[in-house]
Amino acid sequence: MNATLTHAWVLTQRELLHWARQPMMPVFNLAFSMMLLLMFGLLFGGAMDVPGGADYVSFLVPGMLTVTMMFGIQATMISMAADAKRGITDRFRSLPIGGSVVALGRSGADMITSIVELAVLVGGGLLIGWRVDAGPGPVLLALLLLLWLRYSLIWLGIFLGLTFRTEGASTAIQVLVWPIAFASNAFVAPETMPAWLQPVADWNPISATATATRELFGNATGITATWQVDASMWLAIAWPLVITLVFLPLSARAYRRLRR
Repeated sequence: MNATLTHAWVLTQRELLHWARQPMMPVFNLAFSMMLLLMFGLLFGGAMDVPGGADYVSFLVPGMLTVTMMFGIQATMISMAADAKRGITDRFRSLPIGGSVVALGRSGADMITSIVELAVLVGGGLLIGWRVDAGPGPVLLALLLLLWLRYSLIWLGIFLGLTFRTEGASTAIQVLVWPIAFASNAFVAPETMPAWLQPVADWNPISATATATRELFGNATGITATWQVDASMWLAIAWPLVITLVFLPLSARAYRRLRR
């Protein structure tokens, strides 16, 4: 076990060194998230009505933090696909290390960058007027829920990267990510959506984490009470657990069956 963790940490350092030497991808990802936050908070925010009269920035920022955790899928997938396509993953498989080490190293690096992204976006939210009305305990729990969602989605990105090693894979992941992001309560309350879309938004994993973090940060949810809102804390824990239990073994299986 100790050897596995040591090898995983070595590969985590490898990924971090890549980002340090070629920082444009993580910088662009962070800049894109900041652009969305500023665009919705400052440009569109004045035209947004939150049910119950809540301030839109306080409604938006927890949702934006949640969506940003999902945007990392693309970076994870691209890196895994590039290593597999260039044969680097084959070299790792020839080494006397466990089959889980490569994925653990990748997930470790992604979690570190996710913490940095989260810190920068929290700072950006505070600059545009977002305020936290809760104690240190709930705030820490909210941040942990965001990172828990991110950790589960890392395994989805690893699975997609090992499975779809084509140039069009990054476009395909965007087609997956954007509908999920906007068909949630991250940017607007579900009750403002068409009736047929509201159940989709209510049961969206992004909605569960966004609602739970709003409550923990002390921000108004701006959403009419529903079963999903009342159980948002449990759903924010359960949805990432389900995603992890599905895609972690699928990622391991894809790695074992990988052929150059």
